Amino acid sequence: MMAALQYSKYGEGAAGLKHVEIPVPTPKKDEILVKIEAAAINPVDWKLQKGMLKVIYSIKFPYIPCTDVSGEVVSVGPGVTGFSQGDKVISWLDLKRGGGFAQYAVAGIKYTAKRPSGVSAVEAAGLPVAGLTAYQSLRDSGGLKYDGSYKGNVLITAASGGVGTYAVQLAKLAGAHVTATCGTRNIDLVRSLGADEVLDYKTPEGAALKSPSGKKYDVVLQCATTMPWSTFQPVLSSKGKVIDLTPTFGVMLTSAFKFLTMSKQKMAIFVMSANAKDLGELAELVNEKKVKSLIDSEFPLDKAEDAWAKSIESHATGKIVVTNKDEAASY
Repeated sequence: MMAALQYSKYGEGAAGLKHVEIPVPTPKKDEILVKIEAAAINPVDWKLQKGMLKVIYSIKFPYIPCTDVSGEVVSVGPGVTGFSQGDKVISWLDLKRGGGFAQYAVAGIKYTAKRPSGVSAVEAAGLPVAGLTAYQSLRDSGGLKYDGSYKGNVLITAASGGVGTYAVQLAKLAGAHVTATCGTRNIDLVRSLGADEVLDYKTPEGAALKSPSGKKYDVVLQCATTMPWSTFQPVLSSKGKVIDLTPTFGVMLTSAFKFLTMSKQKMAIFVMSANAKDLGELAELVNEKKVKSLIDSEFPLDKAEDAWAKSIESHATGKIVVTNKDEAASY
């Protein structure tokens, strides 16, 4: 049996999470059983609980939330090669199935990478959703390569959040001049991550996204809540591109319009696609100290509902992580 937290209906927030003892799951074909050491919360997790995504993701109750985990392989299912008992791993769990708020979880090998020895479980847990979103969006939609060769100007909004903290570091690693927005209390922190210019989003200049040095942006990674195209258009270069990670229907219409009219300035919508290769590459950057996971706070599994509540408040700087140091679970 194992300890876990689950909810049985939409809504209720942290109060809806219930501590339970349930059987340890069994890995099937191309799956591994992971003893979870750390799990990181993402906004998508509690948005799922609120019912905001039920048109897209149909989940079965009771549901164990959280998809980003790091831990140790306990056993492997049929057909699994490349992983064995005792391996340290990082995994993204299928959102429809969840499973991170528990002592054990089953993970698909196509979403699992080995964790380098220089990366802690807590650092690794932050990588799957937030890290990969930053890594893939800047590379695939923004055209950046993480070799210092990029010479353009990049703006990262909400730079002190989970995705933003990774994005600032990755854009700088790629060679970009980085402008970032955040709240007053996080300006020094974001600058320490590599941002060349930092804007307080509550000031007139920050709200207008104006570079202090007058630069126009070639790429904007929009991690904040929705802004109108009219805010971006004046600060973009002639072929500038906005990559929106939190699209609304209005953003989708703008993106389609820019595509249909063959506008040189573009708005793109990006959704992360988890895979073992990218996860492994990102973990290696952390191992090489080129990128770091910024951890807001850690909570033990028996206090995971407090971590959940803090994430819903949306005031975290970096990642909120739930750790599991209890060795009492039986397998």
